[in-house]
Amino acid sequence: MSWITRLASLPGLFFGLDTDDLDPDPIRQFQRWMRAARWTRCFWPTSFCLSTVGVDGRPAGRMMLLKGVDDRGFVFYTHTVGRKADELARTPYAAMTFHWVELLRQVRIEGRVAQVSREEAEAYFATRARLARVGAWASRQSQPLSGRAEFLRRCREVEERFRGRDVPLPPHWGGYRVAPDVLEFWQGRPGRLHDRFRYSRLADGGWTLERLYP
Repeated sequence: MSWITRLASLPGLFFGLDTDDLDPDPIRQFQRWMRAARWTRCFWPTSFCLSTVGVDGRPAGRMMLLKGVDDRGFVFYTHTVGRKADELARTPYAAMTFHWVELLRQVRIEGRVAQVSREEAEAYFATRARLARVGAWASRQSQPLSGRAEFLRRCREVEERFRGRDVPLPPHWGGYRVAPDVLEFWQGRPGRLHDRFRYSRLADGGWTLERLYP
């Protein structure tokens, strides 16, 4: 099946998006769109912009990779020290923005953030390439660096420290889970007459769905 044929088979892509096209559960709807992004070979489909808020009220964003999603929320892994971690500790809320330009689709997610268990982080860390695990130990994320040579020297020191054995999870590294209370699904349309829907979590754990002006 050609790439164009794959695109043509996706609901809403060329003929718009309506309420009947959406799953009542936004997590299942997100998983559906993620499968479509992978199936159509979008570039780096799991990448998203994570937005946090600093102590001064100024927003900050950076690109991350989604590593898991289920009914509990959306999981990513990173250092638990540094600017991002400090901001999440002070204000445990974040926004995630996915953009699949090939599909003219965007998903926005907002919710409360909490760290995943040490066991979950260890299980994921074990799947990372050894060099990535070494880098996690060597990096002092967000701290000033005199030059790349210093970072590479620290990587060599870590590699020597764990020579001949597994590189364990560092104490300053782990995962975060965003438990969503708002999700928006946006489908691009010609003339900027886009389709946009918002799910909002109810007090009983259910969801409401409404169409928004684009």
